[in-house]
Amino acid sequence: VEEQRARWERKCSRTAKELLETEHKYLEQLDLVVTFFVTILKAKGTLKPAVLETIFGPLESIYSASHVLSLHLERGNLGPGLENFCQNLELYGHYAENLEQANKTLKEQLRKNKSFRRFKKLQETRLQFQGRKLEDLLPLPLQRLHQYKHFLRDLLENTSPDSAEYQKLATAVKSVSEVSRWVQGITHKRENSLQLLRVQKLLKGHKTQVLSPGRWYIREGWLLVVPSKGEELKRRMFFLFSDIFIATKPCHPLHLLSSNKLACQAVYPLHQCIVDKVFGHTQSQGGLLSLSFPHKTLLLMSSDQQDINDWYRSLTAAVR
Repeated sequence: VEEQRARWERKCSRTAKELLETEHKYLEQLDLVVTFFVTILKAKGTLKPAVLETIFGPLESIYSASHVLSLHLERGNLGPGLENFCQNLELYGHYAENLEQANKTLKEQLRKNKSFRRFKKLQETRLQFQGRKLEDLLPLPLQRLHQYKHFLRDLLENTSPDSAEYQKLATAVKSVSEVSRWVQGITHKRENSLQLLRVQKLLKGHKTQVLSPGRWYIREGWLLVVPSKGEELKRRMFFLFSDIFIATKPCHPLHLLSSNKLACQAVYPLHQCIVDKVFGHTQSQGGLLSLSFPHKTLLLMSSDQQDINDWYRSLTAAVR
């Protein structure tokens, strides 16, 4: 038991030391943004207060919370430091919610506002920046949140359940995990919106509405359509979403406006779909899927075994 305790303590102090060292580095990087951008921009009035608020969000408050945490860690007050820090964790969620708009506004200001463009360029040439751009520093809080989660879990795993710190650590791990899930949800939604927008732009015309609230992009790929009569196989591009399955074919290469686009051939709602593997249970070359809809049955084929299995899994999960 004594040996186990000693091992725990060694690991714990190693992790605590690493947490403090990385916290100092993180603070240095945040300080670049707060000192050379936020503070000076506020004083100069180069950006309107509302624009400044949109670009930097609660960054100053995040910086203050981290500064207090590092002071606690320096004094070895891990428990009280984490307790205080957890009260400010929501700032990270709000920062994540604001980040997309922040990037958009930053790009807009760089395009329109000549004096801000000059100011940003000048600040980034300072030695302290070491060639980093403002765009590289803005996502730092979200990267740090991910690190906190791992550090705190390590600390909890190597702390004796009888110690005074244990409960505070357990609470901190729970809080950080909750905020981390919140941030991941925001990131997934944003990535999904970009995928929907990308597919919408790939399709010719605006008849097929891909952008729809609550719709999730799952996958896409080429499959061969097996016709009911003895015609030849047709190669088609398919897009799978959480509620629909879209079949498309390339537009004519000589088409003036749409040569690199896809024409939508059919949109199949998934709520009435039944998916079956016709063959492809064996390790033979590829396989065949049957998709039955109320008024249509699709036979889809791929010569790649792995590909057809992946499609089968994705389709059955989406239908379910």
